[in-house]
Amino acid sequence: MRLRRGMLRSFNSSNYTATVQLAGSYKVYLEDIAVARNLPVAEMVAGRKVAVIFFDEHNPKEAVVVAVYT
Repeated sequence: MRLRRGMLRSFNSSNYTATVQLAGSYKVYLEDIAVARNLPVAEMVAGRKVAVIFFDEHNPKEAVVVAVYT
């Protein structure tokens, strides 16, 4: 398990998924990343910093956005 920081690029409130740009990665966006349901929709604004947990570092589908911060 690994914790990474990133920037929220978009959020889909209907299925609670996000597009995230990981810190240090300027060209690659991870799409359809699950978002923890305890994060309020109002906090999921593009450009906010996020914390992402990777349960399997080689499979981005096994990642979850667990925090939003400024």
